[in-house]
Amino acid sequence: MADLERELKELIIEALALEDLSPDDIVTDDPLFREGLGLDSIDALELSMAIHKRFGVRIEADDSRNKAIFRSVRSLAAHIAANRAATPQ
Repeated sequence: MADLERELKELIIEALALEDLSPDDIVTDDPLFREGLGLDSIDALELSMAIHKRFGVRIEADDSRNKAIFRSVRSLAAHIAANRAATPQ
């Protein structure tokens, strides 16, 4: 899971053009929105598209679990791991 979390941190930086951050700057359990990285709904949309492209996992905009899925890098990685395994590649 640590490898996936690291890859996800790199994807967040790349997809959202956060050049002033390194993967080590992103704390795995910190919130992605508001007081954490300060992401917004547009960032979530861009990130979900990047996740689909990289991992083949769709995160629908109207999914009632999105708040929990996007809570932190750890929760996002857990969702990707669970759904990547369930999705035929």
